[in-house]
Amino acid sequence: MKFLIAGLGSIGRRHLRNLVTLGVKDILLYRTHQSTLPEDELVGFPVETDLRAALNQDLDAVIVANPTALHLSVAIPAARQGCHLLLEKPVAESMEGMADLVAAVKEGGGQVLVGYQFRFHPGLIQAAHLLSQGAIGYPLSFRATYAEYLPGMHPWEDYRQSYSARNDLGGGVILTLCHPLDYVRWLLGDYVGVWAFTGGLKQFGLTVEETAVIGIRLVNGAIGSIHLDYNRHPASHCLEITGTDGTLAWDGIQGDLQVYQSGKGTWESIPAPIGFERNDMFLSEMRHFIAVVRGEAAPVCSLDDGVRALQAALAAKSSAADGMVHEWW
Repeated sequence: MKFLIAGLGSIGRRHLRNLVTLGVKDILLYRTHQSTLPEDELVGFPVETDLRAALNQDLDAVIVANPTALHLSVAIPAARQGCHLLLEKPVAESMEGMADLVAAVKEGGGQVLVGYQFRFHPGLIQAAHLLSQGAIGYPLSFRATYAEYLPGMHPWEDYRQSYSARNDLGGGVILTLCHPLDYVRWLLGDYVGVWAFTGGLKQFGLTVEETAVIGIRLVNGAIGSIHLDYNRHPASHCLEITGTDGTLAWDGIQGDLQVYQSGKGTWESIPAPIGFERNDMFLSEMRHFIAVVRGEAAPVCSLDDGVRALQAALAAKSSAADGMVHEWW
C-alpha cells in the first residue's frame, strides 16, 4: 500500500508516526512547506510539492490533513483518481464544492473515512453500547463541553497565525472544536434544529468566534446544548446524557464513563483501559483506515456523517449571525 499525506502540521505528523508504527513503509509527503514545526522527523521520506505529480504515483490512499479551507483542493482530485481518503474534520469550511467531492468519490470508487477520532474513544464506544441496550431508558437531553485555551493548543507556533484562529483557513471555535457535533449525532441520532450564540471578549485579537453555545433538537425529540470555547484552562471535555431511567457522564480528559441507573440507585464507574493515552484513539483510527483501504471494513465515520456534522456547524454559525433557529429534515 502506498499512502500520501497532504499537510504536515501536528495532525499530519501524528498520522505519519502512526502509519510508521503500524508498519506502513511506502509513504509520500505532499508539502507546501508552510509548517512551523521542525523538519527532523520528515527526513528520509520522499516529498512532492506538485499535487498532480503526487497523485500520479500509483497511490492507494491519501490522508488530507492540510488546513480546513484547503481540504477539497486535495480531496476532490484524489477521490477522482480512485484513492481512499482519510479526510480530517471538519470536511470543509463551507458546503461549496461538496457536491463535487461526492461526485468525485462516486466516480473514483474509493471510500472516505472522516477523521473524528473520538469515534474510537473506549468511553464513547461503551456509551454507544449502553444506549443501544437501553441502559438509561429513553434519552431526553444532553450537555457537552469542549473547551481549551487557544494559546496552549499549539505552543510551538503563534496561535494568531494558526488555522484555528483564521477565517481564511476555516478557523473559529465551531469548526475547530466540532467533535461534539459528530459524536452527539452518532450516539443520539439526527438533528432537526440548531440555534447558537457566539462571542468572546476578543482577548486574543481574533476575527473568528472564540466562544459558542449551541442548542440542538434531535429527530427523537431529545434536546441539548454544546459549549465550545478557546478560553478554558485547564481544558474541559465532557458529555452528559440524561434518560428516563438514568444518566451517562463521560469525562474526555480523564477518559472514564460514569453510569447511573435508576433501578440500581448508584453510580458505576467504567474507567478507560489501563495505560490508555490520547494517541490510542488515533492509532485505532489508522488501523481502521488501513482496513478500509484493504477492503476489509466500511468507514465507521462516513463522508455523509462528516457532511452532516459540517451542516450542523454551519447552521450554528448562521444562527449566531441571524438570530434564527435553523431547521431541516
